[in-house]
Amino acid sequence: MKSVQEQINSDIKDAMKAKNVDKLAALRAVKSAIMLEATKKGIPVVSDEISLKLIAKLVKQRKDSAVIFTEQNRPDLAVDEVNQLAYLEPYLPVQMGEEEVRKVVQEVIAKVGAASPSDMGKCMGPLMGRLNGKADGALISKIVKEELTK
Repeated sequence: MKSVQEQINSDIKDAMKAKNVDKLAALRAVKSAIMLEATKKGIPVVSDEISLKLIAKLVKQRKDSAVIFTEQNRPDLAVDEVNQLAYLEPYLPVQMGEEEVRKVVQEVIAKVGAASPSDMGKCMGPLMGRLNGKADGALISKIVKEELTK
């Protein structure tokens, strides 16, 4: 099985052959982030775990940018971000649904004995460790707030 890094390189070649500009831009951004990480750590190959974290970060940036561009009435730029998102998201693990996240949040709240919104910090550490890459941090945070204010 190919590593994430090898898969990205292979997909870049395919995008070049297909002359798919959006896919090429998205994948080059990923390759650039991976190469920067490798250079920073002085290693030739970045682990799949780190590669996926970098892709998740780029996906979040694209989503945030699309929202900002939409708010600033720049649909042309927002469309570019959304198009690139479509090519990045397939590399990420399948995200958990809101109900699944809520069950995990309820388990952790019970486990750490959190009772009020001021206990949110106690919950977020274990939750981010457990749900890392499987759910969006903003969703986790929102559900924790809802559960602690019941």
